[in-house]
Amino acid sequence: MSMPHSDRLSQGLLHAFVLDGYGSAETISFAQLENLQLSAQQSLWLHWERSHLRTEQWLRESSGLSEFSRDLLLEENTRPRLLRLENQELLLFLRAINLNPQADPEDMVSLRIFANAKHLYSLRQRPVQITGDLLKALEKGQGPKNTAEVLLFLAQSLTDRVERVVSDLGDTVDQEEARADSDELYIPSPLGMLQARRTAANLRRFLAPQRDVFLALTRTQESWFLADDAMYWNELNNRLTLHLEELELTRERVGLILETEHRRRNERMGRTMYLLAIITGFFLPMTFVTGLLGINVGGIPGSEQPYGFILSCLVLAILAFGQWLFFRWLRWV
Repeated sequence: MSMPHSDRLSQGLLHAFVLDGYGSAETISFAQLENLQLSAQQSLWLHWERSHLRTEQWLRESSGLSEFSRDLLLEENTRPRLLRLENQELLLFLRAINLNPQADPEDMVSLRIFANAKHLYSLRQRPVQITGDLLKALEKGQGPKNTAEVLLFLAQSLTDRVERVVSDLGDTVDQEEARADSDELYIPSPLGMLQARRTAANLRRFLAPQRDVFLALTRTQESWFLADDAMYWNELNNRLTLHLEELELTRERVGLILETEHRRRNERMGRTMYLLAIITGFFLPMTFVTGLLGINVGGIPGSEQPYGFILSCLVLAILAFGQWLFFRWLRWV
């Protein structure tokens, strides 16, 4: 039995599934939650809109969670962390890459999760696409079989999206770096490079504690985790560590690109100023002589001689040649 999507949204409930323990799931309605009885193989996954009033009402009145857990799930701002509760229960706070239209990837989406052996409640702050992957897997009968596998599935989907964004960011820096190395006249976009550096820094801000969460989950203490789950969490920890190293390298490479461009600009400016100084020094004595000879007074030497102008030109030529020899001696030219 399925419930129309509009009705679900009116309740704050986005998805409600009973996992059958074999990779498939059955959709249930909000009304069925009150009297739901799970068999030994079954488990329940509910996905909620955190900001909806009915979500808060259900959590506080019908979820059976402690006040501490409810308050943490509903708090405004979170960061990646893991809290182990009594009775083999977990509170897990993760961050997902923001792939929503017209959104910056580093403006990450919060995903809050409560999980135990039979129940998993996830709350989103904004649309998160990894739940769509989970729905598709369940429809094909290839989805998670229990709540422990749901946690792993969500974490793997989050990490896959991180990998794509980090790879795209690295490719952008690769292209700018290659063009700057091959073309001396190419000027990298400072705004584009600064945006790449800011994206890397913001991603690292949330992914570093998320890696610590995955590392903590490798030391599994919950009896409802499978025996080999620790290996999968360790692999996710290693993958996220690699992405963090790539982000740090990207930041360093962007800094080197900007530093190289700054050095090239200074060199070009230095050469330009040097050339202007040479030209100015070269023409200054001749400007002085021509200005002196251009004074409109009598008694200028050679003014009454027919070869006075030619003689003045020769004097200027000798002066210019003498300056050139002097600059060569100083190794300025």
